Amino acid sequence: MISRRKFLSVTAAGAGAMLVAPQLVFASVQSERRFVFIIQRGAADGLHIVVPYAEPAYATLRGPIAVDASTATRLDGTFALHPSLQRTAQFYADKQAMFVHAVATPYRDRSHFDGQNVLETGGNAPYSLRDGWLNRLVALVGPSRAQAIAVAPTVPLALRGKVDVASYAPSALPSASDDLLMRVGALYEHDAQLGPLWHSAMAARDMAGGERARGDAAGIGKVAANFLARPDGPRIAMIETLGWDTHSGQNPRLTAQLKALDAMVGALRDGLGPVWDKTTVVVATEFGRTAAVNGTGGTDHGTGTAAMLMGGAVRGGRVLADWPGLRTADLYQGRDLRPTTSLDDVIAGAASETFGLDPHRTAAALFPQTKESKPVAGLVAV
Repeated sequence: MISRRKFLSVTAAGAGAMLVAPQLVFASVQSERRFVFIIQRGAADGLHIVVPYAEPAYATLRGPIAVDASTATRLDGTFALHPSLQRTAQFYADKQAMFVHAVATPYRDRSHFDGQNVLETGGNAPYSLRDGWLNRLVALVGPSRAQAIAVAPTVPLALRGKVDVASYAPSALPSASDDLLMRVGALYEHDAQLGPLWHSAMAARDMAGGERARGDAAGIGKVAANFLARPDGPRIAMIETLGWDTHSGQNPRLTAQLKALDAMVGALRDGLGPVWDKTTVVVATEFGRTAAVNGTGGTDHGTGTAAMLMGGAVRGGRVLADWPGLRTADLYQGRDLRPTTSLDDVIAGAASETFGLDPHRTAAALFPQTKESKPVAGLVAV
């Protein structure tokens, strides 16, 4: 039987957790760079997040939900950042955040399920690929150099594929007592299947911060940082965020959503400490929303949106936008922000520069159905 001291050494924090992993063991990590993908499920409104306040048609289209530019953070002479993103604004001022506007995947049909499938697989059409681009990135970098973890209850599609990855999320269940944990460990100790899984789960809880691993946005950011900051920890992570589908009551809902995202990235930055300087964070959604407000103070499914890049490794302090305008004639199908930049090209550029890979080889591996990729250069300090 294992000793109480040894058992408690990996479970001292005591918080409940959910873990999915063949073996949560991170070793032989050679790369010092980190890459984090945060997905915004539900189609985040890029026009509400990175506000084109100087666009003449913006206030008219948005009406009661238009963001007051006087309350937002001016990024340049055209765009402002939603006032809820206070830490993000500071990253921008420190040249550690940048935004890419009028961006989209190849998908154009406005279904959440299909759009998220395209975003996560890196395909040109829904269900045309079975594995995820982020798993292919792990394989491209080399699994011995960049093991990956999803901070989510299950492994998201973007991280599924040939390379084994882990998944961890704080549990909402009450923490078990030390005595109960010790008894369960003793019960599983000699079980060939459950024993290794139990020890892996307990080690993961210890890595994640145990009782400090809360399930709120800041807690999730801290959990991710606890894993990524370890010298022998993963170098690639994915975090899921939900609730971006704002068909009604958009202003208060996105205010709360953006505050949570800001707290998450802020906690990630604080937890990473000096490792932040080697980190690239990409925040993206499946598609944008309509340019005009609807009758219930919200917006409907659209096309073009905004992506965010943050981290100490990011060449920030700027907004990249081949801005198409918001006049009716400028809109995609007369209703949506017209995409002028490929999100796939942004991801390929950021990922390749983060890990020092050839950008075109990276694009071909991550987005194999795209015939003429043009990875965006200069996003990350190499």
